[in-house]
Amino acid sequence: MDELVMSGWSVASPFGLGAGPFAAGIGTGRQPSPVTDGGPFDRAYVIPGFDIPPKLGGKSTRGMDRATGIAVTGVGMLLEEYGGGPGDHPERVGLVLGTGSGSVQSIVDFTRDSMVGERPYDVDPARFPNTVMNRAAGQSAIWYGLKGPNATVAGGAVTGLLALNYASRLLRRGRCETILCGAVEEFSEHRGWLAWHSGQRSEPLGEGCAIFLLESRENAVRSGRTPLATVLGSRFAAFGHQEEAGRRLSECVTGLLTRCDLDPADVRMVATSETTGTLGEQESAGVTDAIGGAAVRLRCREALGDTAAASAAFQLAATLAAGRDEPAGSLALVTSVDCGGVVGCTALRLEPCP
Repeated sequence: MDELVMSGWSVASPFGLGAGPFAAGIGTGRQPSPVTDGGPFDRAYVIPGFDIPPKLGGKSTRGMDRATGIAVTGVGMLLEEYGGGPGDHPERVGLVLGTGSGSVQSIVDFTRDSMVGERPYDVDPARFPNTVMNRAAGQSAIWYGLKGPNATVAGGAVTGLLALNYASRLLRRGRCETILCGAVEEFSEHRGWLAWHSGQRSEPLGEGCAIFLLESRENAVRSGRTPLATVLGSRFAAFGHQEEAGRRLSECVTGLLTRCDLDPADVRMVATSETTGTLGEQESAGVTDAIGGAAVRLRCREALGDTAAASAAFQLAATLAAGRDEPAGSLALVTSVDCGGVVGCTALRLEPCP
């Protein structure tokens, strides 16, 4: 198959809706907003003013959870700006969406209703779909008539890179002609409590989604879309102890660059996950060991908070945003580490700015 390229992207982030606000704000940063529904957290990086009924309409959004609403909005913005929708061949347009556990708020609320009700089945059946992990991906496809492959990927902080890799495999195997991929995460009270009890008590949480239009270069040109970046490849590995993460990531990056016949010295920018503590230190050391310290480090987490499953997708978006000011053909690297024992990296070659 021809080269795979990203030819469009959309973002719903604490900077607002759209790639424009994200690109303008990611380099300057912002402070978390006060929240009243964050459990133990009184500040968070939330999408300003986002409410599902005003954005998507009230009739068809009864009971829709926040993660699904964010995903449907992100997919809609991408299709509206760049096209790539079903057209005459809806079965040739796919969607791969990354998530953590789906909507944690919906899962906990539904479980609680089953336990405190007079009978275990005294629950609202309309809210049950929100407890299923693939709710956001399925609803997004139904909303816009995408009938190609539909998949949900969950892999912690590495999710965005895993989703991109899965989407690339679907394209290369001819399962679809264009595919939307990315990841979504919601902010909620119960997600706040889960983070708190897992030991995360100082860093604010964040929410949002980043969605990308992936297709062959030939298909992009035929459809009148300008390639923004070529996806050169991805690589992943597992580790058993946090102290091994840096070495495993270095091996991942080195293996990927070797496979793609790329010189580590040519990497101009790298977007790391900026995980706190030992994992963050390991990631930074692993990247430096693999490519040296000359590449510009893009910083997302300090402007977005902990966006969990959406973090790597936001790193990809930040790379496209920064790539607008880079020379055509610049090489970029996105890396991620997750406390569950997974590391990953993706290499991109940036295209001329349209």
